[in-house]
Amino acid sequence: MNLPELFTTAPAVYAVDREYQIFVPVSRECVMWVTVGGKNFYDDSNGILRSSSMTHQMHVPMALLDEAKEYTICWRIVNERKPYFSDLSDVFSFTLPFRPVTGPDVRIYQVADAHNRIEAPVKAGAFFGDQLDLLLLNGDVPEDSGRVENFRTIHEIAGKITGGSVPVVFSRGNHDTRGIYAEKLPEYTACNKGASYYTFRLGPLWGIVLDCGEDKADTSNEYGWTICCEDFRRRETEFLKKVAADPEHEYAAPGVKYRIVTSHVPFPQNMPKPFDIEGELYTEWCNILKETVKPDVIISGHMHQLYVIHEGDERDNKGTPCPVIVASKPTKDRSEFTGGAITLSEDQILVQYTNQEKQVVGEEILPRKK
Repeated sequence: MNLPELFTTAPAVYAVDREYQIFVPVSRECVMWVTVGGKNFYDDSNGILRSSSMTHQMHVPMALLDEAKEYTICWRIVNERKPYFSDLSDVFSFTLPFRPVTGPDVRIYQVADAHNRIEAPVKAGAFFGDQLDLLLLNGDVPEDSGRVENFRTIHEIAGKITGGSVPVVFSRGNHDTRGIYAEKLPEYTACNKGASYYTFRLGPLWGIVLDCGEDKADTSNEYGWTICCEDFRRRETEFLKKVAADPEHEYAAPGVKYRIVTSHVPFPQNMPKPFDIEGELYTEWCNILKETVKPDVIISGHMHQLYVIHEGDERDNKGTPCPVIVASKPTKDRSEFTGGAITLSEDQILVQYTNQEKQVVGEEILPRKK
């Protein structure tokens, strides 16, 4: 793909709730909007076009982009921005195709725990080729939030794997909470009105993103009194209860065929100290999901390993409502990465662990409950 010189990588289209959030990292100041189905959607702040950010984002209704199957990014270069008579260029534009999720099968690739790696995760994420339906970036994609440039890793991996033409779901990881720019994450990544937990609907697929925040207690010296994740998780629990109480608009809406939970941390898992936090709360999450949502799978990373937690096995001490797929394994020398290729179909879920050479290094078939 020949990208405009302004773009530092291909755009990425993130699914959040019932909208797409189109992110475009750029190399110089500009104002930007997208046109979909004859309507313009601007990157603005209360009616003022944003030009100081090097990452633009535009929000588009899902139904509109799904129908149009293409979007046009438009921009003007800012030569000089002044209180009066600013100097901007003429309009440039770039059109991209878009392929919504339609089914009947849904092919998902998970990249988690990239920790600022780009090359190997992108090669692994190309496993499905043009058959990919959804890219899941499931936490710890940057190493931390100590530098705002680290957020570019998220969009570069998304853009290089999808080319801006396939939906992406972003889930925050525990490393993403660390650093001075962690509090500004909603300005640079996909969130739902600032919240890092939300639901999404893509054709026959319904999903919920749950965010465990940090993986140790708030009082850990590692965080130096900069987090309040315990209170955050309690607010999130109230959100989960509201979702559970609204099946007709969420997980049991017309046309929903598959239900997934994404969480960077595999919260149903038995964890060693000092990671054995929130046992009661995570058990409550499992109970709510088991009694109402009844998901097909939970998809996670965090452990830098490849396995499936089955209901009632030795890793499950909180009553998981379904199998938990843990699928991300980066090597310490940064040369290799293994992620998860997950195919949802009528009767089964095929889990394949694939590396940067597109080799399948392990797989498991999970029967779907009827």
